[in-house]
Parts: sequence; C-alpha cells; structure tokens
Amino acid sequence: MGFLKIRGNIVKAVLFDFDGTLAKLNIDFQYMREEVLQIASSYGIGPNLLETKFVLEIINTVSDKLNLKSVQESENFRKEAMNFIENLEIMAAEDGELFENTKELLTCLKAHCLSTAVVSRNCEKAICLVFPDILNYCDAVVCRDKVANVKPHPQHLHTAINILRASPQLTLMLGDHPLDIETGRNAGTFTAGVLTGHHLEADFLKAGADLVLAEAADLIQMIK
Repeated sequence: MGFLKIRGNIVKAVLFDFDGTLAKLNIDFQYMREEVLQIASSYGIGPNLLETKFVLEIINTVSDKLNLKSVQESENFRKEAMNFIENLEIMAAEDGELFENTKELLTCLKAHCLSTAVVSRNCEKAICLVFPDILNYCDAVVCRDKVANVKPHPQHLHTAINILRASPQLTLMLGDHPLDIETGRNAGTFTAGVLTGHHLEADFLKAGADLVLAEAADLIQMIK
C-alpha cells in the first residue's frame, strides 16, 4: 500500500472543495453577487455598506443589519436571497459535470485507506445532481447547510475532520480558490491549490499553499 506524503508527513485524510476542483458547475458568481446586492437594495441596504465580495458573507451582513430594526424583515431577506442562490446553483448543476478523473482519484485514495470528504460552500442538492453517488466514493459531504460558519472559517473543515475521525495535522485541504488555502491554514491542515478554476499558481503560493497541482487527480501520482 502506498502513502501520500506532504512535507515529509503521511497524510491520512483529504478534504476537497467541489466546484472547480472535482467538478465543473459553471456558476456565474459575479451575476450571483449582483443579484443578491439587488435584493439587499430592495430592503434598503445599499452596496456601499457591504465590504466583502463573497455572497454568503453579504447575506449574513445584510441579515444582521436588518435584524437591528426588524427580525421578520431580516428573516424575509435571508430566505429570499438564499432561495435565489440555491436555485442558481441547481441550474448550474444541471449543466455541470465531474472532471474526467474524479472518480478514479477518489477510488484510488480509498484503496490506499485515505479518508475523504467534500467541503463546499454550495448547497448539497447541487452537488448531488452532478455526483448522485458521491457517498459511494467519499466518506462525507459537508455543505453550507451542515455548519454555522462556512469556509474560510475553520469550523467548516473541523466538522469534516471530526466526521472522518482525522486530525488537522495529517489532513490535506485541496481547492481551486485561494480561499481554500486560507481555510486550510486557519484549520491547521496542509493545503494544495489546483489550476482547474480561475486562479494562477502565483495566487496559491501567495496564499501559502504547500503545493499547487494542475488538477486534483495529480494526487494519484503522489502516492508512493
């Protein structure tokens, strides 16, 4: 049986982002952000009050601001915004597909006794549309509805790590966005970036990645 080593340490578990890492979902995040900002504006919260560029954080910020004057208005906004992004994710998933070697990669890791999980800010419905038998290939799927705090908060990764009964020090977090690297560093794991999204090797190295791969399936060649 081979081993996966990072910086001389044997890795026991691998956590994967999904969209852009194991699958192509074609989500238009810029459009998603713009539409959520429009929904926020309809509740009287202008974009000048929102500093973050990430949609889930925008929704949380607007909800908190609205909650100061009306709990009901805050709940209404959150429901409307979350329904919008979930519908957009599901529409994208209907045209999405796994990368060619995703199942081979997960099968290989399982054969070498590595625990695996998907850790995603997306909704679980969208992931299961693209990968209906995902739990036949990995041990857990931890989407945003399973945690109070999503990536880059370490709770998201720690939830998956606890399910796998692994330890952060022997876990690799792999994703296509520097946010995945930030999350792994926050959670105390090794980190790897993949170039199957929209970011360059330099972006991952700047974020502090332990390694950068052309694609997630390159992990197969690292098992020795």
